[in-house]
Amino acid sequence: MAGLVSPEQVGTLIQAGASPARLRSASAPRLVADEEHLPFREQGLDLVVSLLSLHWTNDLVGALVQIRRSLKPDGLFLGAMFGGATLTELRQSLLIAESETGAGAGLRVSPFADGFDGAALLQRAGFTLPVADVDRVTVRYDHPIKLMADLRAMGETNMLVERPRTPLTRGVLARAAEVYAERFGLPDGRIPATFEIVTLTGWAAHESQQLPLKPGSAKMRLADALQVVEHKLGDE
Repeated sequence: MAGLVSPEQVGTLIQAGASPARLRSASAPRLVADEEHLPFREQGLDLVVSLLSLHWTNDLVGALVQIRRSLKPDGLFLGAMFGGATLTELRQSLLIAESETGAGAGLRVSPFADGFDGAALLQRAGFTLPVADVDRVTVRYDHPIKLMADLRAMGETNMLVERPRTPLTRGVLARAAEVYAERFGLPDGRIPATFEIVTLTGWAAHESQQLPLKPGSAKMRLADALQVVEHKLGDE
């Protein structure tokens, strides 16, 4: 977007977030807001950008609906959120380690939406021309405890209301580290941590946008376009 829009073309840039502390360093205007209760008026924004925060919403589709309503016709939404494969190694290792204690395993890592459902989520929220791209980034650590320390520093620890309230014991943490190394360890002795980034793109409806053609209105056969020989079903 930086190559397409110059600062002089931006009228008002509003920086919003749920954390007042993080917004202190933002340039004005800034606004403390919850993604599930957006304060923007209907059809008041040209562009909405969301960076790695939507995975915390209780009602993801509802939050997307509010974003779509706040956009002017032909307004654009660009969003990035963590997808379902995020921290899969840590999730599996903790589940195995806790289950071995006999007391049962709790949900220690928050769930994430399936990245491949991104376009469907946008459609359900009323966006047009929805696109979802999935990228996976692997970060390497010397030890799982260092990964957990980074997650805490990022504010990405488990915030589920129904999360296990009993702290992890040293024995469970030690066993989880062993499982992590045994199942996912790299040849150099380090461990990987997967972060799946789902990029969402959707537009508020406008009459100028292209629409799908009506069934049966094609003027050219697919075989002709691909320059291949068409065979009837059952032919060799």
